[in-house]
Amino acid sequence: MTPAPLSPLLRVLAGETLERPPVWFMRQAGRYLPEYRAVRATAPDFIAFCHDPEKASEVTLQPLRRCPFDAAIVFADILLIPGALGQKVWFEAGEGPRLGELPSLDSMAGEIDASTSRLSAIGQTLSLVRAQLPADKTLIGFAGAPWTVGSYMIEGGSSDRSKARTFAYEQPQAMDRLMDILAESTARYLAMQEEAGAQVLKIFESWSEGLPEDLFHRLVIRPHRMILKRLKELGVTAPVIGFPRGSAAYAETYATEVDVQCVALDTAAPAALGQSLQKRVAIQGALDPLLLRAGGPELDRRVDQLLRQWGDGRYIFNLGHGILPDTPIAHVERVLKMVTGK
Repeated sequence: MTPAPLSPLLRVLAGETLERPPVWFMRQAGRYLPEYRAVRATAPDFIAFCHDPEKASEVTLQPLRRCPFDAAIVFADILLIPGALGQKVWFEAGEGPRLGELPSLDSMAGEIDASTSRLSAIGQTLSLVRAQLPADKTLIGFAGAPWTVGSYMIEGGSSDRSKARTFAYEQPQAMDRLMDILAESTARYLAMQEEAGAQVLKIFESWSEGLPEDLFHRLVIRPHRMILKRLKELGVTAPVIGFPRGSAAYAETYATEVDVQCVALDTAAPAALGQSLQKRVAIQGALDPLLLRAGGPELDRRVDQLLRQWGDGRYIFNLGHGILPDTPIAHVERVLKMVTGK
């Protein structure tokens, strides 16, 4: 039998340059959609929402019913792994995530085997979405990266991450072991997602900005390399997108040292950086979510600029971070029409 043709996103990740870039948005399933808010209102809390395959699969698919996105990204959260490793995690309305006391490293190491099974609902969500997704649409799975997740675990919630960085300096062996534990748990979680139907995997390093070079190597590059190596050992073949947000100065080094097929760029990425990276990997990004919310002629100008500066190479059109909750849907539709013609 002739194999099915690759979807546009998979073609770019395999090394092709297309007539127009595939497009999807970070947090495209979310609070800017009224249908998302309606489903969210039926769940008792956010963590329960993430662990409900029927509800999570529904909101994963909602954006593709409105707009010609080329991919769906599974609805979940980067802070599910801490809960699976034994740390209490909850979300305060209007305030964001809260985490309980950090369990001992020995305790969390002993929970790695069980952590993936505790996240099986995410695999069920992926399977439900894959069964309903058209063949030309790509299904993306994801996980938070060890430094980003670990910083929440140490800080107890959102912060400037100063406590976590101080911990890395004062207790380097403990920090390195925490990164190792999270890298192993993350690799197993991502492997489970591929088995459940994910065709692309993304590693979100949302808080890598501001790290000095030595810490960037210790807390970002080393754990990411561990994850990629472990994925290969587990038989994973899905391409991987790495997103070391806020670290343009190290992006070339990251692309060289971490075996990802795509580097996602944030809003501050210069045109020349993207063009240089495209010689080695695909790139993704970097439309400003604030500009998407603002709309108007400046949004049109920037979309056109991004398409011109990176469209002749391996490029996935996306934002530099997630959609803001108060973004007008008409602005999203406008950008999709500019990129896809639909």
